[in-house]
Amino acid sequence: MFVQLLKLLRRLWPITVLATLMGAASGVATAALLAVTNRTLQSGHALPALLWSFAGLCAIALIGEVVSDIGNNIVGQRVIAMLRKDLSERILAAPIGQIEQFRSHRLVTALNQDIDTISGFSFLFSSLAIATATIIGCLGYLLVLSPVMLLVALVAIALGSVVQTLARRAGIARFGLARAAEDRLQKHYRSITEGAKELRLNGPRRRFVYEHELSGTIDDIRRLRVRAANVFVSANAFGSLLFFIVVGLMLAFQNGVAGADRAVTTGFVLVLLYMKGPIQEIVGALPVIGRAQVAFQRIADLQARFSTREPALVAAENTQTAAKATTSTIDWENFTTISLDHVHYRFAAPPAADKDVAGNDAANHAPGGFELGPVDLTIARGETLFIVGENGCGKTTLIKLLLGLYRPDAGRLCVDGQPVDDRDLDAYRQRFSALFSDYYLFDTLIPGEARLGADAQRYLERLEIAHKVQVRDGAFTTTDLSTGQRKRLALVHAYLEQRPVMVLDEWAADQDPTFRRIFYTEILPDLKRQGKTLIVISHDDRYFDASDRYIRMENGRIVEEVRPQRAARTGTL
Repeated sequence: MFVQLLKLLRRLWPITVLATLMGAASGVATAALLAVTNRTLQSGHALPALLWSFAGLCAIALIGEVVSDIGNNIVGQRVIAMLRKDLSERILAAPIGQIEQFRSHRLVTALNQDIDTISGFSFLFSSLAIATATIIGCLGYLLVLSPVMLLVALVAIALGSVVQTLARRAGIARFGLARAAEDRLQKHYRSITEGAKELRLNGPRRRFVYEHELSGTIDDIRRLRVRAANVFVSANAFGSLLFFIVVGLMLAFQNGVAGADRAVTTGFVLVLLYMKGPIQEIVGALPVIGRAQVAFQRIADLQARFSTREPALVAAENTQTAAKATTSTIDWENFTTISLDHVHYRFAAPPAADKDVAGNDAANHAPGGFELGPVDLTIARGETLFIVGENGCGKTTLIKLLLGLYRPDAGRLCVDGQPVDDRDLDAYRQRFSALFSDYYLFDTLIPGEARLGADAQRYLERLEIAHKVQVRDGAFTTTDLSTGQRKRLALVHAYLEQRPVMVLDEWAADQDPTFRRIFYTEILPDLKRQGKTLIVISHDDRYFDASDRYIRMENGRIVEEVRPQRAARTGTL
């Protein structure tokens, strides 16, 4: 655990070293105060040199404490921000198969609870074993020494409590803002897990989600927490100041306290000074260390699981890098065919306790796994292809191979006969818009899409949901719609992406009969007239004639290819 912590702190070593040294200086100064205090009490006179030494040591102790606490707070929040960004980038850049085989709730727990546990641990570097017992014992001893002196100390404690209450109000207000930002962050985490496929097919959105939504929200949380914690640090510093004032008053007026001799005063002051350390230690708890150890291990396991990055898929790449021309020989703007050349793909059987959350065909989870292939398939640009077959026959797996989300175990994915290699894969994916059966619906529009507000309104009206949702401030006003309406809104997203190929996985399954007919007889023909290549998974055999060709799959293989006689279709978007 400590090795992992040191690795995290390596980038923050200046602040870490400063906070550690200032904390050490504060501790040494506090210890030195015992010697100065004892000399002052033994001399019987408040010698100027001793008082100046006392004041200087108090200043060192106070400043060292404040700087150390602020430094530890900054380091702790930056460690959290680094872990969150690192894990988010790993998820965005990991092969889709790894995402699908990892339970989403485990990701959420690691991204939130485990990291927060590490945050708590970052403030607890000293032992807290006997802090509470020490404080209780010290208070009892102070009562025995001098009830009057204890009353003075309690008055200072009461005043410090008032300051703490005021600080609590200011700090909680900032923590409330940070908590609201945590809600947004949880939403963004859902985006990169549940929307993993869509983000791999849309590079601009992937960069937008990471750079603007994730990183922006994470930095907001860090800043708010630092400011809130600094309010409490300042209040604690004021409490320490009151503590030193009480000690200073007792030194200056040691003979004026009724019933107190020099020995009593000396003992009282020494006990007060000794109590300062245990009081500060009770802000944490020993169980945090144990939980932190588990959290570090979980984070390390997660980082190791997502250590493999897809080639050329970098979540944090900037726009200029993404816009650079590649050395690919494929003409992405004018390609004519997409093909699978003797492709094989096999799912390994997942462990019972770790089945995937991909929403793949049921056969993928059969004992021994599921194998697709060999598959030979060529799709011409502008073609409308239906993929049909019983549940579990491999339809969804086939489209994920066509989309480049899965890489074949054997065979090739080609564009115009040229293999799509790792260098070309991300550019290849950007040719597609896809609506999966387990689709994720984004409520925001990325900047390029936001400029198409008029088109978005037209699509909303054509899909008969304009009365439920509008485009406002670069986002849809709501996604709280019925299942069928949510699918229509997802189709609006696909329209706005303006990609040459659209993949629709059982899109009509949740539509009412009237709109299902509109989809097959009006929407698909209109998309074809716009030059779109359409790949549609369908069970609606009465509308198979809406395709140029349909293929039937059984047990991971294409067993039939049919070119139906198409009826006349009308309708425009």
